[in-house]
This record gives sequence, C-alpha cells and structure tokens, in this order.
Amino acid sequence: MDAETTTIESSTNRQQQLARRWIDGFNAALASGDAEAVSQLFAPISFWRDLVAFTWNIKTVENREGVRDMLAATRDDARPVVFSLAEPASEANGIIEAWLTFETKVGRGEGLVRLRDGLAWTLLTALSELKGHEEPKGPRRPLGAEHGVIRGRKSWAERQADEARTIGFETQPYVLVIGGGQGGIALGARLRQLGVPSVVIDRHERAGDQWRKRYKSLCLHDPVWYDHLPYIDFPANWPVFSPKDKIGDWLEMYTKVMDINYWVSTTAKSAVYDKDHSTWRVIVDRHGETLELRPTHLVLATGMSGKPHIPAFRGIERFRGEQHHSSQHPGPDAYAGKRVVVIGSNNSAHDICAALWEHGADVTMVQRSSTHIVRSNSLMEIGLGDLYSERAVDRGVTTHRADMIFASLPYRIMHEFQRPVYDAIRERDADFYAALRKVGFMLDFGADDSGLFMKYLRRGSGYYIDVGASDLVIDASIKLKSGVPVEEITETGVRMADGVELPADLIVYATGYGSMNGWAADLISQDVADRVGKVWGLGSDTPKDPGPWEGEQRNMWKPTQQENLWFHGGNLHQSRHYSLYLALQLKARQIGLATPVYGLQEVHHLT
Repeated sequence: MDAETTTIESSTNRQQQLARRWIDGFNAALASGDAEAVSQLFAPISFWRDLVAFTWNIKTVENREGVRDMLAATRDDARPVVFSLAEPASEANGIIEAWLTFETKVGRGEGLVRLRDGLAWTLLTALSELKGHEEPKGPRRPLGAEHGVIRGRKSWAERQADEARTIGFETQPYVLVIGGGQGGIALGARLRQLGVPSVVIDRHERAGDQWRKRYKSLCLHDPVWYDHLPYIDFPANWPVFSPKDKIGDWLEMYTKVMDINYWVSTTAKSAVYDKDHSTWRVIVDRHGETLELRPTHLVLATGMSGKPHIPAFRGIERFRGEQHHSSQHPGPDAYAGKRVVVIGSNNSAHDICAALWEHGADVTMVQRSSTHIVRSNSLMEIGLGDLYSERAVDRGVTTHRADMIFASLPYRIMHEFQRPVYDAIRERDADFYAALRKVGFMLDFGADDSGLFMKYLRRGSGYYIDVGASDLVIDASIKLKSGVPVEEITETGVRMADGVELPADLIVYATGYGSMNGWAADLISQDVADRVGKVWGLGSDTPKDPGPWEGEQRNMWKPTQQENLWFHGGNLHQSRHYSLYLALQLKARQIGLATPVYGLQEVHHLT
C-alpha cells in the first residue's frame, strides 16, 4: 500500500469517526430530552432546517438558541428518535458532510449534516414516510392482478370508473386542490399514492392546457434534470429544454397514468370555512353544472404567482389598439408588420419580444427597472451543472440527491454559496454584459450579487435566462427604451416621461403578478387573505421582499394562519420536491395523528 492510499484511508477513517461521534452524541442528547445538551452539539452560528419531521412545519431555526427552543417544544412528540449514518462521510474545505437516516415516533426520514470543528453547522431533517402508511412502491408495490376465481369481480377500469363517479357526489374528497398545473398534478399524485381521497380541479378543457394556451415560443428555461415529476422521470431522450406543448402533453399523460382524480372545465366560484365541522364548503362549476364540495382541506395550487398585475397607467382605457397582460398573450402570428410595445424586461417580456421579432413585428421593450440576465449555457454549466445535469447523473447525483443537497442549504446563507457562481458567470460573459450596458440595458446581479436563484426565492421576478433575445436587444433588432418611467397610455401608444411617444398597435404588459393570497381574497374573502398574509419571499429586506427575516418561503407548502388552507406551487423542481412534505402533512391529519405545529407562519405583510 503506497503512502497516498494510506493517507486517503486515514482521512476517511477520521471523517467517519467524527461523524459517528457527533451522531452518537446527538442520539444520546435527544434520548435524554435535554434540549440544552442538543444545542451544544451545534456551532454558535448554525442552522437546523426541518421539513415536517420534528416541527410539522417547514421551518429553519438558527444558532443554539433556536435549536434549544425548537427541541424543547417538539421533543416529547418526536421521541424516540434515532439517527444513523446512511453512507460514508466526506470532507471538503474543512467541512465534513454526512448523510443521515432517522426514525421518530411516527415516521422515517433522511437528512444531511455539515460539521465544522466537530459541531453541526447545518442540519437538514426531512420526513420521508409515516410508519404504517408507507407508499405502495418498490417491494410494497401492488400486485395488480387478482389471481384466482372471484364471482362478480370488478376490473381495475371498473373500480376506477366507480371512484370517478362517486367522489364529490356520494363521497367527499378529504383534500380539494384548486389548480391543475404542475403543482396540483404533482400533489395529486402524492396524495393518490398515500391513499388520501382527493380531487384536483382546473378551469381548462384538458390537463396541460395551462402550458398549451400560452404564447407559442414558451419553453422551459430550466434543464430537464431539474424538472422531473414525482415517480416518473422524463425519458432519457427528452429535450433539455421542454417546449410548452410537449410539457402539456406530458402533464396530461401523467394525470392518467398516476390515476389522479382530475376534473377539467371546472371553476371554483366560492369557498367558505365551516368552523363547526372543520370543513370547507366550495361551490364549483363543472361543465356548466353547479356542485358543492365539502373537503376537509383546501389547497390553492395556482402557481407561485398570484393574479396578473397591470399597473394603473393613466389613460390606459383610451388606447385604441389591442392590449393585454403577458399571461393572455396568444403568440406572435397575428402581429406581423405591427408595432408592438412590451412593457417589462424579464423572462416573459424577452420571450414575447423575440417571438414577435421573428414574425416580422416592430418591437420595443420598455425596461422600467434593472434586470438580472444570465446566459442559459452559463447557468447550465456553472450554476446547475454540479446538481442537475448529465454530468451530475454520471457522478451518481440523482434528482432526489440534488433536491436534498439544495434543500440542505439554509436560506440565510444561501447567497454566500451563490455569489461565487455568479462572479464566475460575470467573468465568463464579461463581453456580453458590456454589450448590453452599451445599448442602455440596466443590469443587476441581485441586491447582494447573488444572482438568479436568490432573486427567484426572494421575489419571483427580476431576471431573464437568455436563450437569444439579448442578442436582439444588443443589435437593436428589439428596440429598447430604458430607465424612463411611463407617463401615460395614449390613444395610439405609450408616452414616456421624457416626452417620447412609442406608437403601438399592441401593448403587452409583461408586468408580473401579485401575491398568491390574492386568489384567496377572490375565492374566500379578503379577511382570510389578510389572515394568511403575503405568500412567497423570505423576508430578506431586499427589493420586493420586505423584512423582517422569516427564513422560509412565506406560507408555501405548510400550515397557514387559516385553518385547513394551504398553498402549493412554484417551478417544476419545487412542485416535485415540496409536494411530498405537503402530502405527508395532509396524510397525517387524515389518519388522526397529532400534528402540533412549531413556528406557525406569522403575518408581517398582507400583499
């Protein structure tokens, strides 16, 4: 054995010993119920992120004080708790990483701890399943065939038809999911596997129409490895960036093969919470027929964005041409040779401008505030490549492993991991950024130079993943009006504060969306919307994400201040990952487990 091999083995043994020592100490302190002893196993600056396992919430506590408080409140409900090392520990830059498995009184979970100088710097604990209510997969998969001779047996198709005929009529769903995009569909699949009676409703005629009916150039800007749905990965030959109609077809197929009770052409008209019975009364219009549903839990899965927002520009009602929000934009075909003004400069604005230019429209982009831009190739190679790529898969980083790594980084310090990524991107694409600035495009890299993901998590806006439109801005194929406020909408166009009028046959307002609790205001009441408060954001005290610091996405995938009302959504990654934790919370309540919530979301902002 050579010296190098001996050194590697010695280092590995040291990592294992330190990891096992910490786990042994952690188990002993948890068993004793001594919250102070547990807290001393954490560094003075440290973070414990829990996904449902201890808190029945999605909650990050910080430093020893946070750990002590959380354990003091939750230890009796979780015990006995036993943690084990799931695989050999590793070390990089003085940090030991150890993957964990654990059991609590009611469930099993997995996690990741990072040790610095023998103490926990970060800890992730995530509930994977409830004991006695495990998903029927792997060795527990259903047999399917019923061998033998059974008089009067019903086929699988007949049983499915019976369920579809009776649920919502003779029986009530335990969970009603309003919104049948990727979020509602992913949650519907999770609930089905856990045996939670549920219905997903959507106003469109077909599952996937949420994608099909958008502008025709729409495609995913995230790569395929980032976008799998639960249980069924995209095929190995699926495009890296999925076109909208292909995603629509996949979602429609998925609802069928995952046996989701999915009601198309169904619109929720109103919802009222019945406190006496702890159920909702939801009036829906299904194919023109009015029905009342009585679910116990109501999930608004209308995306991470709320209602389309159109600024109240003076004179907007007098414009003689066509105008609409980007969410209603039909695509470029009808606008060849037309003059189009697109107000906005983020993803949708760039996509719409590029497609219009390709079809011969005269396009002007109005940029009202600075935008973060990252080239798709750079994002793929530098930003996502270590976790979500073919390269990552070849190294054994599955989508699930990547999700857990990403989830293990506390939001408080995530920007510190992101800054070097975007510093490298800024250096790599320096000429590109210089060219954009030269034509007057206002650029930023986030409030603290942390780039795309932090902007998304904090505010859900303010960025564009460049797939070609920026070159059209640089060479003036897409005209740019930047840094000047809109004064008013005239009969024939958009007048800017500097007196310049931009003539238009069409105005597209790519001006974003409000908070998701706006849907709750429309469906339930403004009082309930205010009781829940703003949805999305971290409380980072950066633009469009006001403080105080909250540390998790506001009101997403977890209990809210309105009993039995939940919000679910986000991009495909979040819809996939967090649907498990929301489904487990709902299943626990369905089977009558005690679910004392630690750190229920406070309300600091209403919109």
